[in-house]
Amino acid sequence: MALFFAFGFCTVVINDTLTPKLKGMFALNYTEAALTPFVFFIAYFLVSLPAAWLLGRVGYLKTVIAGLVLTAVGALLFTPAANLGVYEAFLGAIFVVASGVTIVQVAANPLTAVIGDPRYSHSRLTLAQAFNSFATFVGPYIGAELMLKGSKPVPPAASLPASVLSQLRIHEAHAMQAPFLGIAIGLILLAGLCALFLKQSPPAPPKAHGTYRQLLAQPRLMLGVLSIFTYVGAEVAIGAMMTSYLMSPHALSLKIEIAGKLVMFYWGGAMVGRFIGAYVLRKVRPGAVLSFCAFGAAALAAASGLSSGMMAAVAVLAIGLFNSIMFPTIFTLAIEDLGESVPQGSGLLCLAIVGGAVVPLISGKVADTFGLTAFLAVPIVCYLWIAAYGFITRRSEPVPAGEMALAEAG
Repeated sequence: MALFFAFGFCTVVINDTLTPKLKGMFALNYTEAALTPFVFFIAYFLVSLPAAWLLGRVGYLKTVIAGLVLTAVGALLFTPAANLGVYEAFLGAIFVVASGVTIVQVAANPLTAVIGDPRYSHSRLTLAQAFNSFATFVGPYIGAELMLKGSKPVPPAASLPASVLSQLRIHEAHAMQAPFLGIAIGLILLAGLCALFLKQSPPAPPKAHGTYRQLLAQPRLMLGVLSIFTYVGAEVAIGAMMTSYLMSPHALSLKIEIAGKLVMFYWGGAMVGRFIGAYVLRKVRPGAVLSFCAFGAAALAAASGLSSGMMAAVAVLAIGLFNSIMFPTIFTLAIEDLGESVPQGSGLLCLAIVGGAVVPLISGKVADTFGLTAFLAVPIVCYLWIAAYGFITRRSEPVPAGEMALAEAG
């Protein structure tokens, strides 16, 4: 559970707190600011398959430890990046953090799914992901308090001498050093804790079987990869744009610090939903629950875009509740019948998390071209596809014991 908390905290602080911080520091437009989540999630595309290879060679815990150490190294790189005050230096540190997070996820997700009764893998991974959501719930508040409080946008480059501009950016960047140093220390301690369990012989991942091309020939996995791509993309696009959205006249016209803190309710909804979902998924077919939640998220995004003020803000924040069960449910539906190919399947699904790089970039371009509110059309399309995937998989799922009992009682 601590692993899910750790990589959830790193992810949300970088993509939801650091994105508006860097946007103000470097006077970025929405497309340029979207490079922050782009660099973070492109690591999933580049590192997932090597991480799956590593998992097959050294096992779950050693892979997790390697990922935690690499993530800590990335967090330490924020200190020299802040001293330089250069956007590209921050992007480099972000990529290293994301590479470590990718390695941890490739091992942690299938490990949680394969331990215990396979009938409840959806419920078990959803419960574990609830601790990830707890991290994403508290992360925006902590990040806003430490990095956004008192933050002031730096004027555009053309309005100041280069030396003055550099000093202003370095001054703003110093607020990031202590938080990421604390993150690095926490990750190193967690890696040490994991090392203590190495002698307890956790289950070994199955040996690689078949090729990736053969795996992608399986429709359930192939469509699951596309669903992970669209889900992560939609979730990250909304989270990364949320602070700017709440600051806009369309919503609440808030200051950056307050808007940044309110993002916690988006992720808090996901946390609550995952605890509820862990129970519901023992009673109802996962595909049916997935379709319901995806339709709900699409409806809320549309309602937020078509309304204004408090209604628009509440609707977009409430999307988190419906996001809750999507990632773990899609993940377990996709690997359900893979057998010995679980490590490779996990690598492909984690590779699809690159949607968090692509979809926010598209959303940023839409916002720059058509206005901030228009970006919501992009996640709406993503959610509608996920609802379709839930419907497709529902047709081939065994009926849960709870649902069967209800049917017999009726």
